[in-house]
Amino acid sequence: MAIACVLTAVGTLLPLSRGAGSALPVVGHNISMTERTKADTCTDPEASLSPSSADGANIQAIKKRGKLIVGVDQNSYRWGYRDPATGSLKGFDIDLARAIATDILGKPDAVIFRAIPTNQRIPALNNGTVDIVVRTMTINCARIKQVAFSTAYFQAGQQVLAPKSSGITGYDDSLKGKKVCSAEGSTAFEALEKNSFGAIYRDKNEGKPSDEDFLTVSNQLDCLVRLQEGLVDAVVTDNALAAGQAAQDPTVELKGKKPFTTEFYGVATKLGKDDVVRRVNQVLEEYRQSAWMSSYREWLADDLPGISGPPAPKYRGG
Repeated sequence: MAIACVLTAVGTLLPLSRGAGSALPVVGHNISMTERTKADTCTDPEASLSPSSADGANIQAIKKRGKLIVGVDQNSYRWGYRDPATGSLKGFDIDLARAIATDILGKPDAVIFRAIPTNQRIPALNNGTVDIVVRTMTINCARIKQVAFSTAYFQAGQQVLAPKSSGITGYDDSLKGKKVCSAEGSTAFEALEKNSFGAIYRDKNEGKPSDEDFLTVSNQLDCLVRLQEGLVDAVVTDNALAAGQAAQDPTVELKGKKPFTTEFYGVATKLGKDDVVRRVNQVLEEYRQSAWMSSYREWLADDLPGISGPPAPKYRGG
């Protein structure tokens, strides 16, 4: 619990302002009829554009600026978090972001990290605040209508996090009448909307200006804080994130034998920026060969053991 509190204390979000020289010019933002059709007839959202190392207009704009602007988390232990000792950002997602910056700009520190809440990932891309988002972002049919994704770089799934002493046994009827926290704009909230098992998961004024932001929060770590304070009974989130939270607080644990969904994380960018998608996919082709496992062993293996490698990429025509 001490670690979680420290991370919360140092995790003040960086501003999402579009400071001078920081925003990427909007290049190639028109969505083709082909892209719309693929989104509307979605059957395999993880299929992405084929990889390429070519410098398109958007890649050239990043090179001209000299910095890659990346939306990340700074509160997710093991994934993207601010080290209390050094103040630097570390984690699995941070490693990948630096690898992309190295490929495009030649050095891992040619990057500006912007900490963004879960529910601001898509707006941050669409308003030009960031070039890409590397923030445990699940690829799904709804989201590919809003942003463009790389191939998958990690497989996760939704699971319940609750105190070890709790009578909650998983994503099942044991949630009935319990207060459950999730992040706004997350696949966890979407899952609860489909089947809450009688759990209380919506704020009284959900989606209104007077939204209490109590059961649904901007940042997923806020759910852990509420759980630690006894204000909610459980959290629904990605097992990958929940495992890191359980590592922070030994009084909580993942409930249920396995995740109740299968989800894949991708690097997101604005729709129409095909050159960025292809470039990231090229980076991932090389990253999967050795760097992926090195980063996994450093950050995730202790809490998510038994993973032998990254998910295989899927590509579509075009």
